[in-house]
Amino acid sequence: MRKAGAGVADVKAVSAVKAATAAKAVPAAKSAKAARAAKAAPAAKSAKAAPAAKSAKAVRQKRMPRAVRERQMLDAAVHTFGQRGYRAASMDEIAELAGVSKPLVYLYLNSKEDLFTACIRREAAALTDAVRDGVTPGEPADRQLWDGLRAFFTHTAEHPDAWAVLHSQARTVGEPFAAEVNVLREEIVAFVTTLIAEAAREAHHDPSLPDREVAGLAHALVGAAESLAGWSITEPSVSANQSAATLMNFAWAGLGNLMEGRRWLPPR
Repeated sequence: MRKAGAGVADVKAVSAVKAATAAKAVPAAKSAKAARAAKAAPAAKSAKAAPAAKSAKAVRQKRMPRAVRERQMLDAAVHTFGQRGYRAASMDEIAELAGVSKPLVYLYLNSKEDLFTACIRREAAALTDAVRDGVTPGEPADRQLWDGLRAFFTHTAEHPDAWAVLHSQARTVGEPFAAEVNVLREEIVAFVTTLIAEAAREAHHDPSLPDREVAGLAHALVGAAESLAGWSITEPSVSANQSAATLMNFAWAGLGNLMEGRRWLPPR
């Protein structure tokens, strides 16, 4: 039989061993926890840095060349002016559609009047360029006129808001906007006048049409084209080719007779 004192001693020894083992385990656990925390720290920093990086990227994306930003503003303005009219359109609407602040619109384009003027000038230049680019020099006069009319009606059909700004809004609001549109009209009239004069030279080497009569015919033709464009935009079933053909049938038959010397004269 073992002595009682020996049993107590054994129990104490076992407790001492367990205590020593626990003491060693605590630093190890702390060390493991610290290691895990150290590994997690870079990941946490990366997670926090990701939104910041995305935010910085978004800011960089919002910054764009002035010409691009201004084009966005003009696109929004042409649409708003074309749909609502100059007086009803607001700078708040235009800024919201362009995706910018209203102060930025004023910073770029100064005022509503300056913005509208910029719209007129841009769309007038675009229309003139479209007509000129649609005509091939050296072709017969009737072919040039046909190509020019087709380019005109194609452009106005594809840009109805721009045509509303040029043909309706600018003329009804008054000066100085009407004067801006008149510059466009005179350029197109001069172009058509040249075509009519070339047709006269093709018909006979010594054309008898006076300059004033040629200019009058050009003004009449351009006026008819403007009126027909305004109507055809409201008629989706009417194509640009149909509009151009209608005006050619209306105008060229008479011009052809005139070039051949078969003029209509008022009764005496």
